[in-house]
Amino acid sequence: MTPPTGTGIVTSMMDADGTTADRTTQGRGTGTGHMRTTDDTLPAPAYATADSPNEDARAADVDLRHHGDREATPGLVDLAVNVRGSAPPAWLTERIAESLTRLAAYPDPTAARAAVAARHRRPVDEVLLTAGAAEAFVLLARALTPRHTVVVHPQFTEPEAALRAAGHTVRRVLLTEREGFGLDPARIPEEADLVVIGNPTNPTSVLHSAETLAALARPGRVLVVDEAFADTVPGEPESLAERRDLTGLVVVRSLTKTWALAGLRIGYLLAPSDLVRRCVEAQPLWSVSTPALVAAEACSGPDALARASASAVTLATDRAFLVERLRAIPGVRLPVEPRASFVLAHVEDGLKVRELLRERGFAVRRADTFPGLGPDWLRIAVRDRATTTAFTAALEGVLTT
Repeated sequence: MTPPTGTGIVTSMMDADGTTADRTTQGRGTGTGHMRTTDDTLPAPAYATADSPNEDARAADVDLRHHGDREATPGLVDLAVNVRGSAPPAWLTERIAESLTRLAAYPDPTAARAAVAARHRRPVDEVLLTAGAAEAFVLLARALTPRHTVVVHPQFTEPEAALRAAGHTVRRVLLTEREGFGLDPARIPEEADLVVIGNPTNPTSVLHSAETLAALARPGRVLVVDEAFADTVPGEPESLAERRDLTGLVVVRSLTKTWALAGLRIGYLLAPSDLVRRCVEAQPLWSVSTPALVAAEACSGPDALARASASAVTLATDRAFLVERLRAIPGVRLPVEPRASFVLAHVEDGLKVRELLRERGFAVRRADTFPGLGPDWLRIAVRDRATTTAFTAALEGVLTT
């Protein structure tokens, strides 16, 4: 198989030292199973962990398929899922409802693809619409054949899960609280020919600078930046979505969070046209439904972008209120100044705190299923002030009784 021009991804699955790895996956989709590769014959690279260079991070694996929707049990106030709002706005619902009259025809992505391309000032052949950002990661895992894959953690776990499911060996670079969960580009090994990182990063809510991420791009490497939460930042100042000068850059975006469309499944990737073609070959026909395509077109227009920008400003105010209330509670530590629609918090005995919060009617996201974090970390979604006030009162009650 010939790799896409300009990506530098090679077809051999043999490691640089001449050994090959058994890339068997285990436990996909189970509540307690883990995703792992049985490549114990390989030496642990110095960049595998943040604190112990001789420890193989793969040996302490987690449930990569655990997501916030498992926490949001009906009847609980949901601060576990990062979808903003309980339903799409009325104007968007009307557009989607109208599309139901055209379900007899096969989906045609032409208009939606053009709208997304115009929104990011890119040629149409550099856009691929997907069934949510999660499908984009699956397509990349199927289309690429890297030798040295690095995923920067803590971050959204589906990219690594997709890569492992496709048989790739994954090495982790673990960012730490001591570093403010920020990235020094020098920590990415030069031999890495596929690098995946989120910006802003889920669950840390860190916003890496565009300069830092651009420094990771180079010939012979595919750099995948997950920008699912980029529009939660007013003005999207650190987005690389319009950058066409960076070799091998892939940007993955989601429309499900801001517009409350998680059940519709709509996202897209932006990449060089040759890499988009490879992903198209890996994608099932008509993967994105007509209603989802209509949503993509509608959410990429000037009016929708203005609404999203205003929503990001409101979100920043609501997030500041949540941060202020959390910092006033004894025993709560916030490691960074959050920039997205969620906050990462450290509390002692976090798993017990999470269960006690559930007894009081609130669901938060356990964070020990993110590589690099442990049981004392919780991810808390930003909500309106009334919800935040009630939640922080419950949290304070749990921690002080």
